[in-house]
Order: sequence, then structure tokens, then C-alpha cells
Amino acid sequence: MSRKIDVLLVDDHAVVRAGYKTYLALSDNIGKIYEADRGETACQLFSQHQPDIVVLDLSMPGIGGFETIRRLLSREPNCKILVFSIHDALTYASRAIKAGAKGYITKNSMPETLVTAVCKIAGGGTYVDPELAQQLAITMGTGHDESERLRLLSPREFDVFCLLARGYNTHKAAEKLCLSYKTVCNHGTAIKEKLGVTTIAELTLLAGRQGILEHEVE
Repeated sequence: MSRKIDVLLVDDHAVVRAGYKTYLALSDNIGKIYEADRGETACQLFSQHQPDIVVLDLSMPGIGGFETIRRLLSREPNCKILVFSIHDALTYASRAIKAGAKGYITKNSMPETLVTAVCKIAGGGTYVDPELAQQLAITMGTGHDESERLRLLSPREFDVFCLLARGYNTHKAAEKLCLSYKTVCNHGTAIKEKLGVTTIAELTLLAGRQGILEHEVE
């Protein structure tokens, strides 16, 4: 690309954003870099500045990463989103791509990977962490197993599912996600129905099998 790429960084940790910004600024291909600490702010800044690409974390306070993807794409279907997350479980990557993200890399990636992914996606391509790409290609075409059932969860239901599986009670999950207690209870009921489980213990075992418990919630 001849024109410089404007980037919107979305992560609730200021120190992490500073690191990303430093890596990106080293590239001659990168132009303006905007920052947001949560999804709600990201949607506002995107509408205001129309950056070429959004680099998005998944685990954030407020509406969270998956709902942010949905809202950004509902406003601008051509929005280019790169998920940059600590979560290296295939479930997260497959949900992000299915939601409309153009790429997925983990925070364990080498610093230059971020710049490579940003440039490729901004240029109209896609980029998925090589360790996940092959698994993702296989999984996206499978039948209705546990991974497929997880994809039935809405973005907010998935956020609630992750917290409940990690041992958060309903009150704590509601506080973490800035939701009402009743809303989280309703989500919990819907989650159990969609996943075919009846107890939190079963839900936690399912999450463990899918690799969702490998990292703590950020």
C-alpha cells in the first residue's frame, strides 16, 4: 500500500496499548494511531476517524470484544478488524472469524507479526496465526459438535459463559460485564439450553475441553 495505514488500537490496558503503538510506529507503512480502552469508545472513535483497520482485544470491560465486532460491522460492513488476544484456544479464533474479523493473532506472537498482519489485512487480505490457521480451516467445516454448539452463543452469552466456567458467580459476572444480575441469570439459562448442560460443573468441563480455561480473564 502506498498510503499510510491508520490504526485504531482497542485494549483496556494502557501499558499494553503503549507497547502496540511502539511496535506499529516503527513501520513506515503506519500512519495515525488512535486508542480506545473499551468497545463503546472504539465504536465512537471508528465513526469519527474511519481508520483503515481496528486492532481489537477480546476481553474488556463493557460490551466486550465480540459485541464490539458486531457493532462495528453493523455500522460499516467493510470494517477491517484484527483480533489480537491472549486467548490461543481455537474456539476464540473461530468465533472471531465467523463474527467477521479478518484476522486473529495472539499476544504470544512476535512483535513483527502484528505489523505484518495489520499491513496484510489493510491491503485487503486476511491473516490468522499460523498455529491456528490449519485447525481453523478444518473446524469451520465440521458438524454440530461442542465447538459448533459454542458458536450458537451470542457474543454476550459467550462472555458470560467464559466467566461462569471460570468460577465467577452471577453477581460477580454481572459486575465484570457491567450488566444487571437478572440479565446475567437470563443469559445463564440460555447458555445451558444451547450447550445442552444443566449444571455449572458440566459447563466448566465443556469449557476445559475446548481450551477456554487456559488463560485467566483479563
